[in-house]
Amino acid sequence: MQLNPYLEYFNGNQEEQKPRLKPIIEGAESLSLGISIVVAILIGVGIGLGLKKLTGISWLLWVGVAIGIAAAIANVYKAYSKQYKEFEQLAKDPRYNMGQTIGKDDDDED
Repeated sequence: MQLNPYLEYFNGNQEEQKPRLKPIIEGAESLSLGISIVVAILIGVGIGLGLKKLTGISWLLWVGVAIGIAAAIANVYKAYSKQYKEFEQLAKDPRYNMGQTIGKDDDDED
């Protein structure tokens, strides 16, 4: 007896749908990195303009810009370190380290 495909979906095939969403979420995270860089710099410029208006010292605008750029660089570094950790986990996975097993076999033949 065959079940209706809709009933199969609602009876437990939701787990098969989860991997389809993972690439979309990862793409949104990388998009949010670009947005966070722009927002960090804009917030820094805003801080600099605010300090300039409060104090009347014009070079404080550039201090705010520097703070924004530093925050953007920190966001990029955090994203890089997260991706590097994921890469290390994939390198340890036996499915993806075929080159290392081939290299070991070549050493035995010499």
